Amino acid sequence: MGNQHASNRDGCSGFLHSKATRRAAVKAGALALTGLSMPGLFGARALASNAAASHGPGFGKAKRCLLIFMWGGPSQLDTWDPKPDAPREVRGQFNSIDTKIPGVRISEHFPRLAAQTHRLAIIRSMTHDDPAHLSSAHRLLTGHLAPRPYSDAAPPSPQDWPHLGSIVARLNPSKGPLPSSVTMPWTVAHPAAPGGRAPGQNAGWLGKTFDPLAIEGDPNHPGFEVGGMNLPTGVTPDRIAARQGLLGVSGTVVPACREMTSWSSYQERAIDTLVSAEARGAFRVEKEDPKLRDAYGRNIHGQCLLLGRRLIEAGVPLVTVNWHNDGQNFWDTHGDNFNQLKNRLMPPADQGFSALLDDMSARGLLDDTLVVWVGEFGRTPKTTQGGSGREHWPRCYSAVMAGGGVTPGQVYGSSDRFAAFPASNPVSPDDLGATMLHALGIDPEQQVNDTVGRPLRINDGRPVTALFS
Repeated sequence: MGNQHASNRDGCSGFLHSKATRRAAVKAGALALTGLSMPGLFGARALASNAAASHGPGFGKAKRCLLIFMWGGPSQLDTWDPKPDAPREVRGQFNSIDTKIPGVRISEHFPRLAAQTHRLAIIRSMTHDDPAHLSSAHRLLTGHLAPRPYSDAAPPSPQDWPHLGSIVARLNPSKGPLPSSVTMPWTVAHPAAPGGRAPGQNAGWLGKTFDPLAIEGDPNHPGFEVGGMNLPTGVTPDRIAARQGLLGVSGTVVPACREMTSWSSYQERAIDTLVSAEARGAFRVEKEDPKLRDAYGRNIHGQCLLLGRRLIEAGVPLVTVNWHNDGQNFWDTHGDNFNQLKNRLMPPADQGFSALLDDMSARGLLDDTLVVWVGEFGRTPKTTQGGSGREHWPRCYSAVMAGGGVTPGQVYGSSDRFAAFPASNPVSPDDLGATMLHALGIDPEQQVNDTVGRPLRINDGRPVTALFS
């Protein structure tokens, strides 16, 4: 894709005397980086105002999106698509229970979510053909095949396609001091994968300027803080605002800012967060009512979902909550599948997602926020020898959507009698990503230029407009 030009910024750059001037300069710099002129920007806005009529149902219904990435590959049969009439080696050890959708049953270990299905669209026909964690994650998170598909050996590279959050940052950036895309609580990786970290989690060839802000750590920990969100000792917001600088305008650098090593030079565009109490406050999950925190679950996943809701409410366009580094192979249940799901994985997922739906609905956020729950693939219909585990299976699995214009209380697509292959309405990871962009008012067929000027389509899928009212 060509080499990414290295940044010539240093430290935190400087700051103009006037906050308004600084922001104008940042906006001008951002336009230069994206290749948009001011007339082009206004032209794009004019086109956007007429886009909904020409792009089909659901276009632009969502202002924000919260992606819940269940890293490792949840079993479709043991979560959203049980097959109670299948042979035991297929149906597994769990029973199914009724939901709010007549005739639709899900796993007994999602009791809270069974009571939430009137808010959900369950997709039972997700499908692709790549059984590798790393390259499948890239496809899910970007809407494109990885540069090296079918591989657990290829780590992230500048040739990766941009994360969906990076596309949003490029085409629909945050209008305030908060970043346009946030990922938490870690950059997903797998100890059994030679490549380690999964590709597709940053801006790839789009350039580091559009990398999502990565938050690491456990919001459930009493001492949790977001790195880089506090000013260096002795530096006040007034002092920051008074310093002359912003490289490219005056070239002067604020020396004290060099101490903020947790912010890369490419994250300096979000420096307004440091001088905005409102922006810093969005990350303060400890400010929430303890009873609400209890409702989400006093665990890393539940508190990440709560923090995600805070960021969505504060105006971050796309937040990704990855299943955390649990030290136990995540949802990759090759062995002891049923005990792992019943005791470790499904209870916090059930509690956290249910609380999120209740919370967002009570706050009026669900109507214009798209929530997506999905893994990189599913699990084999037939359990392993002895009936203890399930292997990787990308041919058929499930995803769930809510809010953002999606018609609630529906099941889209179907699987065959063993949940081995789609029986109707197959949906690829590309299609899911295209649907997310569509809901956010971004045409997935749109093209942007890479670093050597080649126009590239931002997503390879087609939005599933039938999901929307």
